[in-house]
Amino acid sequence: MSIRAKLAWTFILLLIFGITAISSYSILFIRNYLLEVGEQQIVNDSEWLAITIQNLRMDDHFETNLNEAARTSGYRIAVFDENGELFAEVPYHEPSYAPDEIRGDIRGVLSLNEVNWLDDPQEGEMMRTITMIDAEHNPARYLHVSIFKDQIYEPIRTIRWIIYTGMFISIGLVLLVSILFSRYISRPILQLESAAHDIADGNVERTLNLDRKDEFGRLATSLNRMAERFRADNQEMKKLYEKQSQFFADITHEIRNPLHTISGSLEMLQLDNLEEKQKDHYISTATRQTERINRLFKDLMTLQRYDSDSYFIEKRQFDLCGVIRNVVDLYREEAEKKGIDVHYEQRSHEVIADPNKIEQVIENLISNAIKYTNEGRIDVRVTDGKEMVEVEVADTGIGISDEHLGRLFDRFYRTDKARSRDQGGTGLGLAVVKSILTAHGSDIKVRSNPGKGSVFSFELPAA
Repeated sequence: MSIRAKLAWTFILLLIFGITAISSYSILFIRNYLLEVGEQQIVNDSEWLAITIQNLRMDDHFETNLNEAARTSGYRIAVFDENGELFAEVPYHEPSYAPDEIRGDIRGVLSLNEVNWLDDPQEGEMMRTITMIDAEHNPARYLHVSIFKDQIYEPIRTIRWIIYTGMFISIGLVLLVSILFSRYISRPILQLESAAHDIADGNVERTLNLDRKDEFGRLATSLNRMAERFRADNQEMKKLYEKQSQFFADITHEIRNPLHTISGSLEMLQLDNLEEKQKDHYISTATRQTERINRLFKDLMTLQRYDSDSYFIEKRQFDLCGVIRNVVDLYREEAEKKGIDVHYEQRSHEVIADPNKIEQVIENLISNAIKYTNEGRIDVRVTDGKEMVEVEVADTGIGISDEHLGRLFDRFYRTDKARSRDQGGTGLGLAVVKSILTAHGSDIKVRSNPGKGSVFSFELPAA
């Protein structure tokens, strides 16, 4: 059963039960009320009739006047003398009860002015009362007034039909309102269900436009936000998939080339008539390519640890100047071969970081600066701040154009692929730099003018 049908039947059954209960209670209440009013009314009317009868004279008009009183009041009237003998009754009917019973009631069995019920086997149940008459002009001493119970309840028949008619009309309206209301309530639920189903099936472009301020509106907003989040996640996953595909393609390419070179060098070394100079050349080539593969896997291990190891860095206090000096000494010979002067800050600067990882950052930055600088100088500057120490590696090299700055720190991205491979680059150096500094809560910044050089900078917490 659909939720619309469940809602409709719930409202219908509840309202029908409520209407029926109220109608039944109303009829019962009116019956009891009419009975109470009838008992009080027969007592009051008996007193009024007793006063009327005691003033009647015993003549030819006595019975006519008595009939008029009975017709006007709507009761059955029986008049008894002081001995309990019936001498007048209107309207007249053959009694189905023993006269002795009435006389017994008059003699004290039934108290005066007390309402009592008499069950007539032929005509039904009657309400009755006996009132004393103090008459001077006629022998009347007791007035017996009675009325059938059906006469008292006669107005209830009309009222019952009115109530039943109203009840059926109300039930019809309830059916109509319940169906309309269930549709109104279930419409947003069905829309939400449809949207959730579409989103679950992958249709993250589905949106809900419910202009409501209630819980349905808030739920629709949540579903829209969820779909938007899924769209963003899908886009991110597509980007990650593309990067991953490119990543594996680049790894394959980076490994395949040096392996081919090593394989070719080993084949040449197997020749019998190879000169010593050529042997040294092929051995040197194979060694360089082996070192290139070693650097590639070293950088990959660094990036893998950054992605998965929460203890990627181990911070402690150390002198930044000593780390810079070690790196400069390592690359000084290579820089001098290209005629590049390397200058660095020799004053002590205490920072809190992972010294090994920071040394790797500075090594990659100085190595890149030497690769892309044909002449001029490289400056490693350190500036103390209140809380942070800024490190800059500036060169006078070829610089970087704006089109490459956005992807400069992507893995395996090169501004000049052919040149980088010739010089033994892996395309991971700047990605490693960014990963290490991100793990330190810092960031790498770059400023560059094509043809004039580049400046890479980052900050570390001062000790």
